[in-house]
Amino acid sequence: MQASADSTKMDCLWSNWKCQAIDLLYWRDIKQTGIVFGSLLLLLFSLTQFSVVSVVAYLALAGLSATISFRIYKSVLQAVQKTDEGHPFKAYLEMEMNLSQDQIQKYTDCLQLYVNSTVKELRRLFLVQDLVDSLKFAVLMWLLTYVGALFNGLTLLIMAVVSMFTLPVVYDNAPCRHRLINTWGWCGPT
Repeated sequence: MQASADSTKMDCLWSNWKCQAIDLLYWRDIKQTGIVFGSLLLLLFSLTQFSVVSVVAYLALAGLSATISFRIYKSVLQAVQKTDEGHPFKAYLEMEMNLSQDQIQKYTDCLQLYVNSTVKELRRLFLVQDLVDSLKFAVLMWLLTYVGALFNGLTLLIMAVVSMFTLPVVYDNAPCRHRLINTWGWCGPT
């Protein structure tokens, strides 16, 4: 009975997460989407100039500077106003942040399933169980060598993030989409 309730709760959380992601990608809340999009681009452009260790260290220092400054500000404000509000982050410090054994088991089971299926498929392709599939894989890898020669991984990741945040809105606002979606199923000729 408990496993069924947990499964229903996780499905609800997953559905909610998907709805939030769609809302972000379609810019339904412009301020929130702008913050996420700008932060992702800033992080990726930072990674093109600095090492991962440096970027993580700078982000940690920025966050720590903000929280320390806020804590000092609230302490001074409490001293001047002679109030006793306590620690400004008390609610967050008392928040329970533990993963249950069931959650960890569920995620590791999903990861194990994914890794096993990937290894099985790669074994099938590299050991040429099906010649046609292995040749298709070889052609794909050959094409990826050209993509790798033109772009590095971070450039492709930046292009993917920009595309994720722009293409859904462009598609949704395309003038021919609304006229022809019912007749053609795509933005084809009239």
